[in-house]
Amino acid sequence: MSQRRAKGRPSTIVDVDFERLTRDLVDAGKLIEAGWVGYRLKVLPRDASRVQIEETRKGFFAGAHHVFQSLLTVLEPGLEPTESDLRRLDLINAELERFAAEVLRGPGEPS
Repeated sequence: MSQRRAKGRPSTIVDVDFERLTRDLVDAGKLIEAGWVGYRLKVLPRDASRVQIEETRKGFFAGAHHVFQSLLTVLEPGLEPTESDLRRLDLINAELERFAAEVLRGPGEPS
């Protein structure tokens, strides 16, 4: 079982099997929901208000929608990925990895 948790998070969420939860949600056609659930449990404070949770969920889904729609727009037509497609995907991956590293560092920690 994967048991990573964010700094300062209570250990009560450690009992959640994120990998199984993700597989179950993806199998139900809810890939973005799976990501949201993991994000909420790992990142949002346990005492987050209903409004904070709802607004954060909207932002999470809006980001996913933007990335997906952008991919549909910028990837070249055809069945096989082109060099440009692969470069664009690498750039998206690098941007997201930088953001993930920033989040893991936490506020006020040097880059």
